[in-house]
Amino acid sequence: MALQTFRKEETLAMREKLIGRSCRLFYSDDPVKIVRARGQYLFDENGKRYLDCISNVHHVGHCHPSITKAAAAQMDLLNTNTRFLHDSIITYAERLAATLPEKLGVFYFVNSGSEANDLALRLARQYTQHEDVIVLDYAYHGHLTSLIDISPYKFRKLAGQKEWVHVVPLPDTYRGMYRDNHPNPGQAYADTVKDLIEDVHRKGGKISAFFAESLPSVGGQIILPQGYSAKVAEYVHAAGGLFVADEVQTGFGRVGSHFWAFQLQGEDFCPDIITMGKPMGNGHPVACVVTTVEIAKAFEDNGVEYFNTFGGNPVSCAIGLAVLDVIEKEDLRGNAVRVGAHLKDLLNKLQAKHRIIGAVRGVGLFIGLELVTDREKKTPATETAALVVKRLKEEDQIVISTDGPWDNVLKFKPPMCFTVEDAELVAKSIDRVLTDTETNYFKLEKEDI
Repeated sequence: MALQTFRKEETLAMREKLIGRSCRLFYSDDPVKIVRARGQYLFDENGKRYLDCISNVHHVGHCHPSITKAAAAQMDLLNTNTRFLHDSIITYAERLAATLPEKLGVFYFVNSGSEANDLALRLARQYTQHEDVIVLDYAYHGHLTSLIDISPYKFRKLAGQKEWVHVVPLPDTYRGMYRDNHPNPGQAYADTVKDLIEDVHRKGGKISAFFAESLPSVGGQIILPQGYSAKVAEYVHAAGGLFVADEVQTGFGRVGSHFWAFQLQGEDFCPDIITMGKPMGNGHPVACVVTTVEIAKAFEDNGVEYFNTFGGNPVSCAIGLAVLDVIEKEDLRGNAVRVGAHLKDLLNKLQAKHRIIGAVRGVGLFIGLELVTDREKKTPATETAALVVKRLKEEDQIVISTDGPWDNVLKFKPPMCFTVEDAELVAKSIDRVLTDTETNYFKLEKEDI
């Protein structure tokens, strides 16, 4: 049976009837109906082209021909339950291991970042025989029940905080408790973890894990201060716990200078468990957990086998290998360095021009532009951020979204094939919208006088 096509209005009406309303769309008041994509571009049903600034899942570009070719070839040959022996899972694990510190060499393949983080939680608890978990404020680690429990971004809207979950301040040097003018914000924020551990121990708790995104995204595109992760790991290890680095959004070269975002914290820092997902399959559902031999052995010794029917199947691994090939052959890490630096430079110039831009932060193609109504008070400019998103979509066909606790941070996590020209278009368009916004603001101010 051929796939039916509907007019946009019909598709929207049928979606509202058949799909759970909690599954929200981008631009929910006027959704874009996308029918095809290529590279960093999306195309609607009328052929209108949109520049995609947010699809970090389609890491090497939408519908990359090398990825689709590898997927089709393997699908035509074999795709089976992962409990059969096959070569591609071994080859893929070896390729991933080559990007990681030597001690991280045991892999578990799953289907999503949520599955990966759930498994990481199980591994940590089995190894340590402890229950308590420490997480960053505003963190989001997935949609499974176990992960909602350790995601302040979600649990504060639902049943609330479990007694075994402990939240430490987000290491935000722009608006947090320790800022850029602090002599050592990394140490200061790490000490909040030390203090919390001591409090947990006084109350009889025991730490199993500290979970953190290597670059907190939902928290507002945050760059962790130098020294933070290594010092936290020291405190957590002393408490008998493990450090889990969530690389689901930031891995696979997005930061440019390194393959993994946790490596920005220095050569001396290595997590005990790493979770990865979104970019691995360029849109295909594949994710992974990697850990040490010792932690894996403790998980094995519990006597309960672990298997995942589709995790690491031949098609997923073929796609994963093709993604690694494209990253290397097309120098996408180098591109992230060059284009990301250019975009940050353009946005910094806009900050000098527009007082509503409170901060520009990021690394590689992971960048945030924080809007505030008052630079001194750092009052979130949530409405203006929403207006920028709306106008960029309607007037410039640029797809972008917001993040952060107040949805006032414009976030940039585009496909890694993003170009200098794309960056210049984005900056020029934002400049125009903010100029219009400021002109209207001052006009209204004069009328009030």
